[in-house]
Parts: sequence; C-alpha cells; structure tokens
Amino acid sequence: MDRVGNQVLDILCGILTKNINLSHLGFVTFTDVDVAPDLRTAKVYYSVLGRKTSDKEINIAINQKRKAFKKFMGPELHLKHTPDLHFLHDQSLLYGNKINKLIHDIDLKNTDESDSEHT
Repeated sequence: MDRVGNQVLDILCGILTKNINLSHLGFVTFTDVDVAPDLRTAKVYYSVLGRKTSDKEINIAINQKRKAFKKFMGPELHLKHTPDLHFLHDQSLLYGNKINKLIHDIDLKNTDESDSEHT
C-alpha cells in the first residue's frame, strides 16, 4: 500500500502544480496518502500555509475538486481502478506545534526555577 500511496501522492502533487489551481485557498500541499487495501479509495491529507479562508471552507473547496483530480490521475496511475479520493486536513503539523510549545513552556519554567534558586 505504501508504494501505491507514494505513487498517488506524487501524481496528485504534479496535478496540483500543473492542472488544478487552489491558490485562492492559500498554499496547499499534500502531505500523505492512505490507500485502502482494495485500492478503491484513498485518503489524501493536506496542509495549507497562508490560509485565505476557514478550514471548513478549504475542506469543502478541495473536496469539490475530487473528480477533477481523479480525472487527471487516471491516465498516470497504472491500476485497474483509479481510487476515489477523500481529502482530509492534516492535523499532524498542528499537533507538532502544540507539543513544541508545551516543551518550550516547560523549559522556560525550569529555567525560571533554576534562576530563582541561584539568587
């Protein structure tokens, strides 16, 4: 599944740069693809930098382009069936930022405590 997922990801990234313009939403990038074991559906995870609308509106706009992505992907993907695409916002970047902030806050707290002990 990983090989097919990586192939789908590469093809979709190419389609995004050449055929389908989503710049009105911000800078959209596809981060990961999970293909179902039967190869009939694929979850495509995306992130957006410089958002120009809400997350909900971005998700609706990207999912409205599912058929167009599938149409452009079909000839390039050498499978019996082209998977149906479902676009989902990638929460991992937000989660990573949250963890980094928590670690930074702990470091600041430990630094403040060690500074007060030395005075």
